[in-house]
Amino acid sequence: MSSDEISSMLNTESQKLEHLISNVSDDAEINEIVETYYQVMNVSSMISMLKQQLDSENHKVLLDQVDKTEQLISEKFNTGIHPKILDKLSNSIQETTKTLQSSSGEKTKDQIETESKLFEELRKKMSTKEFVEQYDKGLS
Repeated sequence: MSSDEISSMLNTESQKLEHLISNVSDDAEINEIVETYYQVMNVSSMISMLKQQLDSENHKVLLDQVDKTEQLISEKFNTGIHPKILDKLSNSIQETTKTLQSSSGEKTKDQIETESKLFEELRKKMSTKEFVEQYDKGLS
């Protein structure tokens, strides 16, 4: 791959990351959260590989782009968005768990179906939280 191709690929992936980070809201769906984390990890891996292969004399522009993207991940995502997502998932899991624990006694078919959906939602949230915590461990 030429330096121009690498630069173009990094630029494309960085723009996609920037778009995802800009659009993460407090009520982001599980799939949006997972997609954002995958993109952060994808771009971070790309950056790590590039930093090993590029030298500062011949690839100044590309290394500047790498630094800018690293800064985006570090400042906007790791210190801003990531902690909020982790808190939101934790709170949401607690709320869903409380809701499920509060229902007792005989249940109608609709109540059983609603609980079933809540259990599925809880499973997805817990799985996503575990994924987010793995990312968090990588930051330490």
